[in-house]
Amino acid sequence: MMTDLEKQIQFIMELDKIKHIIRRNYLADGSRRENDAEHSWHLAVMAMVLAEHANQKMDVLRTIKMLLIHDVVEIDAGDTYAYDANGHKDKREREVKAAERIFCLLPGEQAIEFRKLWDEFEEMETAEAKFANALDKIHPFLLNAASNGRSWKEHGIKKSQVIKINERTHEGSEALWQYIKEQIDLQTANGNLQ
Repeated sequence: MMTDLEKQIQFIMELDKIKHIIRRNYLADGSRRENDAEHSWHLAVMAMVLAEHANQKMDVLRTIKMLLIHDVVEIDAGDTYAYDANGHKDKREREVKAAERIFCLLPGEQAIEFRKLWDEFEEMETAEAKFANALDKIHPFLLNAASNGRSWKEHGIKKSQVIKINERTHEGSEALWQYIKEQIDLQTANGNLQ
């Protein structure tokens, strides 16, 4: 029988695998692709820095926790590229199965808490989840813009697709949505988006 501490250490060590989940977007300097651990960390920092731009007053710490664990399921489910229609067909099923396995590594109450945070992010109904999702959508945009659209160009991504992916950003932050809309136009004018 494992102690709570042993379960927590087991969970922590399991999370090391997230460092090996490679995303499609590149780092801002275009030198290599980003991994899920870097993405989650960067989002947590974005939440601290940009919290004042959320539409509603929210619990920033809760938002950070949500962002730090939102992609943990990709250890089992893999990263599904935002523009991959086929990959999205069974994404939810793969991720739920992964959530059931990974969060259950934790002791009872912690397992429940972490799973609830993940579900909250996915359901996108609270102020925290809406803001977290807005950040999750604009982060890849910012990296693509900084790398002169490297990933967009590799995959033939169009302006309309980027708008579609970011269309719910306004639910978390109207200010960030206005900024991103302007940047989408700029990236299109610069030839980084079709």
